[in-house]
Amino acid sequence: MSTIADIQAGNSFVFEQVYEEYYLKLYHFVLGKTRSEWLAEEVTQTTFVKLWENRQRLNPEISLSLQVFRIARTTMIDYIRKQNHLSFALTQLKNKSGEEADQLDNEIDYNETNRKLAKALTELPEMRRKVFELSRLEGMSYKDIAEHLSISVKTVEKHISKALQQLRPLLHGLVMIGWILRNFIKNI
Repeated sequence: MSTIADIQAGNSFVFEQVYEEYYLKLYHFVLGKTRSEWLAEEVTQTTFVKLWENRQRLNPEISLSLQVFRIARTTMIDYIRKQNHLSFALTQLKNKSGEEADQLDNEIDYNETNRKLAKALTELPEMRRKVFELSRLEGMSYKDIAEHLSISVKTVEKHISKALQQLRPLLHGLVMIGWILRNFIKNI
């Protein structure tokens, strides 16, 4: 059986092999294009999530490498567009008067956002929660987290990937956008 057929059949062992083979290649590809370690990590992890979730759509006539890098490229473009849109919105917000910023601040219910995040984090297994909090809330690199928790970088990557898979449906993007806006407004 081919690698693509194995992945389409749901063979997680073959998928892990593909992950091991392409992770660093994708990471360096995105890093070279964006010069952002954070974005490279996000795009690489999201690429593998999309690869697995859309495995039935893989084309056996096209090389797996080409398909994986195509997913990474479109994912990177999506992240950059979202980042640019958010940067534009934040610039517009910064240009508004303090009164308008206060009004926007009142419209966003931060307590609800924080409550949802706290609840969602408690549903994660303990180690996955620790890894996620160190990465996303404290801004530690995967390497630093691995050293801090005495685990491998690959284990950190897998915990982040699984945490994101588990948190995305629960939060629908509300938490990160609210958190970013709240912290940005505080700094105006």
